[in-house]
Amino acid sequence: MADSAGIQQGSPAIGAAGSVPAAPGAGGTEGSGAAGGSARIAVKKAQLRSSPRPKKLEKLGVYSSCKAEGACKCNGWKSQNPPPTPPRTDQQSNTVNLQEPCRSCSHTLGDHVTHLENVSEEEMNRLLGIVLDVEYLYTCVHKEEDADTKQVYFSLFKLLRKSILQMGKPMLEAQESPPFEKPSIEQGVNNFVQYKFSHLPSKERQTIMELAKMFLNQINYWQLETPSQRRQRVPNDDAAGYKANYTRWLCYCNVPQFCDSLPRYETTQIFGRTLLRSVFTVMRKQLLEQARQEKDKLPPEKRTLILTHFPKFLSMLEEEVYSHSSPIWSQDFLAGASGGQIPIHTVISAPPVARPLYYSTSPASVDPSSCGSVSPARKTASVLEPNPVGEKRKPSEPLPHEENKRPRVVGDIPMELINEVMATITDPAAIPETSLLSAHSARDEAARLEERRGVIEFHVIGNSLNQKPNKRILMWLVGLQNVFSHQLPRMPKEYITRLVFDPKHKTLSLIKDGRVIGGICFRMFPSQGFTEIVFCAVTSNEQVKGYGTHLMNHLKEYHIKHEILNFLTYADEYAIGYFKKQGFSKDIKVPKAKYVGYIKDYEGATLMGCELNPSIPYTEFSVIIKKQKEIIKKLIERKQAQIRKVYPGLSCFKEGVRQIPIESIPGIRETGWKPIGKGKELKDPDQLYSTLKTILQHVKSHQNAWPFMEPVKKTEAPGYYQVIRFPMDLKTMSERLKSRYYTTRKLFMADMQRIFTNCREYNPPESEYYKCANLLEKFFYTKIKEAGLIEK
Repeated sequence: MADSAGIQQGSPAIGAAGSVPAAPGAGGTEGSGAAGGSARIAVKKAQLRSSPRPKKLEKLGVYSSCKAEGACKCNGWKSQNPPPTPPRTDQQSNTVNLQEPCRSCSHTLGDHVTHLENVSEEEMNRLLGIVLDVEYLYTCVHKEEDADTKQVYFSLFKLLRKSILQMGKPMLEAQESPPFEKPSIEQGVNNFVQYKFSHLPSKERQTIMELAKMFLNQINYWQLETPSQRRQRVPNDDAAGYKANYTRWLCYCNVPQFCDSLPRYETTQIFGRTLLRSVFTVMRKQLLEQARQEKDKLPPEKRTLILTHFPKFLSMLEEEVYSHSSPIWSQDFLAGASGGQIPIHTVISAPPVARPLYYSTSPASVDPSSCGSVSPARKTASVLEPNPVGEKRKPSEPLPHEENKRPRVVGDIPMELINEVMATITDPAAIPETSLLSAHSARDEAARLEERRGVIEFHVIGNSLNQKPNKRILMWLVGLQNVFSHQLPRMPKEYITRLVFDPKHKTLSLIKDGRVIGGICFRMFPSQGFTEIVFCAVTSNEQVKGYGTHLMNHLKEYHIKHEILNFLTYADEYAIGYFKKQGFSKDIKVPKAKYVGYIKDYEGATLMGCELNPSIPYTEFSVIIKKQKEIIKKLIERKQAQIRKVYPGLSCFKEGVRQIPIESIPGIRETGWKPIGKGKELKDPDQLYSTLKTILQHVKSHQNAWPFMEPVKKTEAPGYYQVIRFPMDLKTMSERLKSRYYTTRKLFMADMQRIFTNCREYNPPESEYYKCANLLEKFFYTKIKEAGLIEK
């Protein structure tokens, strides 16, 4: 696309996520043949790398110094019969003679490539890639008219030329290495979205995030004007500062898009407010002008977004970019926002580059410069982890084609009615700004409210041995070590310290007022498909506030983002209850072969597991349930309004009646209620006593009844009574039967069932106790049916 008149900067088409930037040598404007040039380079590299080895040696010999005896100073072999310019394919020879002498030093081609005799094909292909990059930069140097740009191209040309001679990797020599300013442009825009739009409902907030992604993408493919062009347009600007950023941009962002032997970075990830200020005004003007000119070419779904919402977004962002007091550029920025994406990943990232720079060896590593923030409510000034799938999780939206694939069931409520009812209820996510919560509120509701207000925040952090330490992250790690040490007194402090600071472990930290008050330390095993939770604690004076549940929900969202769907942990007697509430059980879904040898066994602890469902937005799950309850309540009210018949209240209880059959309640059958088939209820107390006594004696005499004969002793099962709140055993049942406690068969069956349920809850499935419970339960129900107490 042609540039706008009078503007020397180029841009890709609005909304085009993968537009190709201008080729080097375009003088700061977008080259029309950029895409073709990039493709031609890639084709040339592929052709050269597939050539026979002698042909590769000939190509590398041109850039290799002579190794002949006598200290020859020739720095590259030159053919006696150089090919015509441009070379003609019909005259090119496929034969290569290693004995052909050099036109400069008379030594053979073989003398120039002796150092390559034992080099692997992979290394030779890498060097050939650098060779083609050198030749391309050589062309750019000669075609470029701007002096500053030409100087950078020439410096990169010499750098790559030196890398071939020394068979090394090209390393840019500079006083500073990326990132050059913090917070980055990406982080600043992310903070802006949280700062200005966190109060919006999820649908509107999603629109803003799409605009932010679009804007970041434009910057990553924007062609900066040269320093000389900028001096003419803005004479009083900081020329030296802009020139330094322009040079960095060429070296780290622009040229590497074509010369892939150089390390490449995204503009939005290594530059900050200074560069954004220098391009924003012109960029905004040209983007809006371009949108107006091409409005008819835009797809309908993009038209409103770009023509209506994008200008407002840019105007609001412009105020924050040029304001001297804007908080979004503070490294200690804290913003209150409601859950989004991701609840745990409300991250706005431009499309990732081919070689992402902010990952270490682990597929889900923590950003070395700071931390990967996973809080939906607040983002600090750290470089954000790119979303591996490129898009955020949208818990409020159905999966693709979900509605079409879901089978209709008889009795299903029509979606039209559901949508009509939803329009009449308020969004439960909009929790009122009050500290008074209902007695029936979800466990994590208070924590979610605090996160929305900006009182608490969540970050995944970890130590790194190969990056410069970040003071704030180290302080948080020390705080986590203190919390775990105080809350887990039986765990050696040295062991806690070692794991918290181990680079292979990460910790989801809970931050309140700038200090750590809790966290979950974990280690991911992506190849095995599970994560081990090592420590989990919240400081004692911050407990019973729902923080533990909200922490675990964030951890679940984080792992769904990284496609790990199983947790394993060894829980002590005090933690089993907490993990059960978070969906953990003793029924381990991960095959034993997957985790044996990977996680450490803890004496006296119980192995528990949790399988994650990627379709569930865990941090918003209780809000969704609340909304469903509201929908059901409204549907019931509608049904009641349709019946429009009110029966008089029951007065029989005032007359001394203790119990009546359900079917005798006026109007009960009209609601659709039907009596459930029942077993035989013995009305004679003596007959009931005799029947239950016989059944109990049979059960006690069974060969698998031995574990349940008496109450569990605390010395034999530590922590049993912390896990099992309502214990039961056959001895207690015998005493209750003798005292005529069982006035109905249901009471007797409930106590017996509790024995089996308690056993399965406390013991692992592979244990003998678990198997005894299953066998005895089967026997018990056989006897109940034989006695006619339930239908066969």
